[in-house]
Amino acid sequence: MSEMNNFVTSCILIAAPSSGSGKTTITAGLAWLYRRQGKRVKVFKCGPDFLDPLLLGFASGSPVDNLDLWLVGEDLCRQMLAEAARDYDVVLIESVMGLFDGEPSTADLAVKFGLPVLAVIDAGAMAQTFGALAFGLAHYRADLPFYGVLANKVAGERHAQMLQESAKSEHWMGWAGKVEPLPERHLGLALPEEIPDLAAKLDAIADALATQPIAQLAKPIAMAAPVCFEVKPLLAGKRIAIARDAAFCFIYPANLRCLELLGAELRFFSPLAHESLPECDAVYLAGGYPELHADTLAAHPSIRTDLAAHIAAKKPIWAECGGMLALGDSLTLVDGSVKPMWGLFPARATMQTRLAALGSQSLNFGSGGDGEIRGHTFHYSTMATEMTPVAYGAPCRLGSNGEALYTHGYIRASYIHAWFMSNPVATAALFGAVV
Repeated sequence: MSEMNNFVTSCILIAAPSSGSGKTTITAGLAWLYRRQGKRVKVFKCGPDFLDPLLLGFASGSPVDNLDLWLVGEDLCRQMLAEAARDYDVVLIESVMGLFDGEPSTADLAVKFGLPVLAVIDAGAMAQTFGALAFGLAHYRADLPFYGVLANKVAGERHAQMLQESAKSEHWMGWAGKVEPLPERHLGLALPEEIPDLAAKLDAIADALATQPIAQLAKPIAMAAPVCFEVKPLLAGKRIAIARDAAFCFIYPANLRCLELLGAELRFFSPLAHESLPECDAVYLAGGYPELHADTLAAHPSIRTDLAAHIAAKKPIWAECGGMLALGDSLTLVDGSVKPMWGLFPARATMQTRLAALGSQSLNFGSGGDGEIRGHTFHYSTMATEMTPVAYGAPCRLGSNGEALYTHGYIRASYIHAWFMSNPVATAALFGAVV
């Protein structure tokens, strides 16, 4: 196993005591600020997330990848960080939930790779207690490479002065005032194209941060990684049609790279635009928001016929979460209205206002451990079907329920969003390769 050269870059991991502290807003503002300074910016998102990366990708001008020691794995995390250090001037990493939440946590990631941690604290309803919280975050774990704290949602200069005086001077990285929150819906942030004047909003955040110590980048760090991922072209010559639009937008960039490394030719199409299914050997229907576009999806003039012909030709379809719902018989919205779907998968889905499932899980698509693909589940719908699951997801945490894996003809479907790079060989088999 050969070693890559050391690559040096400025790197900051933006964390917080909890969700809702403003991590995404600050990360996006910093990416926009550094980009305005002419720097090449790469952003990562910790954990399994689709929506924050879309916004952060808009702010940074580059695709956002996910980092997670369980989902992605230590070796691939190390390799992606080294490649980012090689190709970009600034690397920003946004935490998931709180700094020490989860197993493994963002703190575990920071310690593993020596990533300097900036803690964003919502100081809107506190004064001197800010210093105690900052001290606790800095010292809770002795081996944490702590960089500093940034106060968010601050009322003004006097409030900021009290907060700064309560924190150790070497930890103070500045403050940001209250800004208009970015719009959200039941699965997270709205899509970038749905946010009016997003560039102006990012300008306002960047302007507020430009006068703070955080505007001066952290001390550069060196990263090195082994070249450890050699993917055989098991899908060479295969064409994979991928639905990609506002209804099918939960697609990891790494999943697309995995399919390309496997040798597949990717052909994208938009069911929302009523585009026909491209000529292909396999179909990938990712998750997204079919419930927000149910009428448009149901009115597609040819998709049911296209997909039925695909199945009749004994070609595989992988459908996860929202992609699975679109294939079903019907989708009941939260207002009680029932929308017909594509009717190729004997199931009826129902949206609800409360979260139905959340967590990291893996599915085994073959015998033994060779067929395991890791992923996660996060949905607000339930599904009724007469089908018997062929397998269940293995929860990462005790006490959570494993999601079902269904096989119906040449359709395989689950609520689990798969991370293909966790097992390229099993992924190739999922899309029809003989392995």
